[in-house]
Amino acid sequence: MQFIMDEKGQGSAELILIFGGMIVIVIVAAIYYQNYLSGLGDEIIRTDVKNVTNQINDLKTKF
Repeated sequence: MQFIMDEKGQGSAELILIFGGMIVIVIVAAIYYQNYLSGLGDEIIRTDVKNVTNQINDLKTKF
């Protein structure tokens, strides 16, 4: 009956449950914000890449 008093695996099991809960929260948030996340890539491509390209071209003309 000593196995009833053994608590060696309790900490590991609790950590697994905490990480599992965090993963579920992230998945639910991703599903909820799916429309925002899917359009994010297009906006980055259109604005940021164009700005960086313009800045690089400006540097070429200055030097």
